[in-house]
Amino acid sequence: MTYRVVQWATGAMGKAVLRSMIDHPGVEVVGVYVYGASKVGRDAGELANRPPTGVLATDDVDAILALDADVVVHAGRLGPYGSHDDDLVRILASGANVISINGYSHPEHWGGERLARLQEACTTGGTSLMGAGLNPGFIAEQVATLASGLCLSIDNIEIVEAADASEVRDPAYLFDALGFGADPATVDPNDLSWGPVSSLNGMYEEALAAVALRLGMTLERVESDHVVHATARDLEVPAGVIPAGTIGHTNWRWHAIVDGERRLTMSIHWYVDRSHLDDAEPPLWQVKVTGHPGVRIAIDLVKHPEDLSRMGAEQYALAGQVINGLPHVVAAEPGVLTRPLVTPFRADYA
Repeated sequence: MTYRVVQWATGAMGKAVLRSMIDHPGVEVVGVYVYGASKVGRDAGELANRPPTGVLATDDVDAILALDADVVVHAGRLGPYGSHDDDLVRILASGANVISINGYSHPEHWGGERLARLQEACTTGGTSLMGAGLNPGFIAEQVATLASGLCLSIDNIEIVEAADASEVRDPAYLFDALGFGADPATVDPNDLSWGPVSSLNGMYEEALAAVALRLGMTLERVESDHVVHATARDLEVPAGVIPAGTIGHTNWRWHAIVDGERRLTMSIHWYVDRSHLDDAEPPLWQVKVTGHPGVRIAIDLVKHPEDLSRMGAEQYALAGQVINGLPHVVAAEPGVLTRPLVTPFRADYA
């Protein structure tokens, strides 16, 4: 089967997904939605550094909804979590399934009016909503959960990510969305009104809620324990300069509280300055299960040796999560989904 797919937004990650979908024989890209006026009317192939496809980018939502796509891959700009709900409701109600790369790992966690709106849209359109990302998406909801199957008892699971942000080229993303370059004396990293926190807290609360659900834990709440570190020197990166004394390393930490204890922890280090890392060359991800027996997993992503493009291994891996998830979201019963425990590569699809 070939899936008719729309790429919604073409930032760094959205562009990587678009490029991979154009290359994939099981995917037909039928539309591209863009935010920037400078991209409107440009061929999808041009946006993705590929030959022309005949598909032109648009900022007309109605035109996108009229395409009769099987799936819209939503890669909208980071903002306060839930700020894309209105767009998702329109897409789902129109008859297109949605894969989001920015959260929506477990929307049932919220309940109430927000969940009801998403569910009603799915019912109206006969569609499904599913998250598909690396984190959230892969390392906690899939890898850490799978690792728990080796244990007779579990005290705690910690998922640690360490990602070098120095190659981020979009200043708005590095400085505004991620918080680099801010004065640590003027921001509270646990204040929900600060931009990065408003974007990230909901996403990762859902991720931990999904793991807790699969492990049969009754989640009481998720609490944050975020820390930021200032750099001692000016740091020049493609997106600009991070001045000395401003944030050069963020450590976002969320804890799932079960029976009054921290049973699940997500710890994310995004850094340009390495001086506050415990390991100068950390793996991308670590899963640390404290239990009987304990489990330790370290994971890195590497590009194919023949790939000389500027795309990173993480970008390819995200695209893989999306493309390998297409059959699942299309086949699912209408409604919001928690991503299946495994969504493997399929040779008969690729």
